[in-house]
Amino acid sequence: MLIPITSAFVDLITIHLFLMAFIANIKTSSFLVLICFLTFSLHTTTTEACHKTDKAALLDFKSKITLDPAELLKTWNKSTDCCTKWEGVACGSNGRVVNLSRSGIFSPILDDFAFMAGTISPSLGRLTFLRLLDFNNLKSLTGTIPTELGKLSHLTTLFLNSNQLKGSIPASFQNLRKLNRLFLNDNLLSGTVPTNIFRHMSSLTELDFSENQLSGGIPSSIDKLVSLKRLELHHNNFSGSIPSTIGNLKNLAYLILSNNQISGSLPSSMSKLVLLNSCYLQDNKLTGSIPALIGGSALQFLVLDNNMLTGRLPKSFGSLTNLLGLFVRNNRLKGKIPSSFSNLRNLQYLGLSRNGLSGPIPSELVKLNATLKTLDLSFNPLSLVNIPIWISKMTLLQLHLARTGLIGELPEWLSDLSSDDLSANSFLNSLDLSSNMLSGVLPAWIGKMASLSSLNLSNNGFHSAIPVEIMNLSILRILDLHLNNFTGGLRPIFGDGLSLSWYSYIDLSYNMFVGRIDNFANLGNMESLETLVLSNNRLGGSIPESLGKLRQLRTLKVAKNGFAGSIPSGVINLVSLREFDVSYNKLTGKIPSHTTPFPSSSFKGNSGLCDSPLPPCETA
Repeated sequence: MLIPITSAFVDLITIHLFLMAFIANIKTSSFLVLICFLTFSLHTTTTEACHKTDKAALLDFKSKITLDPAELLKTWNKSTDCCTKWEGVACGSNGRVVNLSRSGIFSPILDDFAFMAGTISPSLGRLTFLRLLDFNNLKSLTGTIPTELGKLSHLTTLFLNSNQLKGSIPASFQNLRKLNRLFLNDNLLSGTVPTNIFRHMSSLTELDFSENQLSGGIPSSIDKLVSLKRLELHHNNFSGSIPSTIGNLKNLAYLILSNNQISGSLPSSMSKLVLLNSCYLQDNKLTGSIPALIGGSALQFLVLDNNMLTGRLPKSFGSLTNLLGLFVRNNRLKGKIPSSFSNLRNLQYLGLSRNGLSGPIPSELVKLNATLKTLDLSFNPLSLVNIPIWISKMTLLQLHLARTGLIGELPEWLSDLSSDDLSANSFLNSLDLSSNMLSGVLPAWIGKMASLSSLNLSNNGFHSAIPVEIMNLSILRILDLHLNNFTGGLRPIFGDGLSLSWYSYIDLSYNMFVGRIDNFANLGNMESLETLVLSNNRLGGSIPESLGKLRQLRTLKVAKNGFAGSIPSGVINLVSLREFDVSYNKLTGKIPSHTTPFPSSSFKGNSGLCDSPLPPCETA
């Protein structure tokens, strides 16, 4: 018999648990299950001992568990009452088990032991009064999902996500008519979803089958899920089209079907999804034109990247006044950007790159100067010639206009978009103007753009030395200047006294840089650097041994320069190094033994080099 506990005391415990969750950074969804379980348990008074059928079923489940390092089932003993003594088990007043919750812990500190290995026993199908079954994030449950779980006709919550379950989803799940939430995501499930599985699930509000290996079409019975608020099927192999009746899901707020093989056109019935908040359909094979409306005024994010959509951007999208992000990158759209987009007064992200859109960019977009933070129109035939002057009035964080027809010199007003002056409200951190026909010198005022973390001016016609003022870009992480006509030395980039720890990517290839780099003492301080490409220049000296300190370096290419001397063993044996090219230099000596199998082409063109993968060195 449980001691009576007041509802006020339950509320106090609930508040305390939320504070614990905040401090421990435990994943909220799992913690809510714990709170619901605790609240139910505290309000339940048991007048009868655990039913023998339920106890036997639970003990059989325990017998199928092969590893339990967190001792989640430690209290499950045959000699004790499963209703009052077993952790994770709650019973009703009739002694029948109603809640079973043994979930894992979302914590990087505890991940090594917060798991449970084994299979799910079919005997759990005998827990005929069960309402909640939660085995989420146990990480190592294997085998198939027992069809017997379809007998749990009172079940409202089923969490089997974040395990290693295989096989197909049981067709018997169509009998779970009271289900409210069904999470099978992050497993190894395969095969098709049974056609009629959703026919009687009119109470289902959340469905997540994402991150599995499911295939076939989306079941047509999905239109029966009239209470559904969240639908996640992303990262599978679903094919076929989106059911035309998807508009029946009038309570749907989150639709995430990305990273599948879904084809066909977007159903016009999606305009009926008036409560839709987020719609993620990227990385599929969708074709045809974009419907006049997707969702309604509640829509905040629409992501259609990496499909094969054609036609024009609908002018009617200007009515989606709560839209925060619109992404239709890498499709086959034509026509102009609608001026009606200026009505999207909450828009923060506009990504339309890699389409066939034509210019000009509507100047009305300047009305978004207070909200728009990302403008990505790269790789469209916009024929801009100049960067529109009205962009100087924006407060952008990212401006990407690669291959948009820009010509001539950089306008000095660009420096006004990026500053370390907090009062200026100008914090441009990413500028991509690559693959245009920009020319002239790289101006000294580039050093005023102190908030830049990414600068890409590659594949243009700049022809000057790098100004020393670039040293002022103290948080620059990505610098791409390849395929220009830059000259002079690299002291402004690698010179002594500079803090290079931010850099993760540097590509200076295909220019006319000269001088040595082995006399820069702080090259070894680029602790975050993953890519360094200096190929096709006129650099000399030796390959610096200090590069052997760059533990994150994955790509090092210095081909077609004038480097001499030997290859430092510490460089070629960097643990993360995957791409290495020193071909066509003046290197000599034996190639140090190395564990990563680089091809012979990485070393050719150095007549003095020998040993694997080149021919062996000659012996005296």
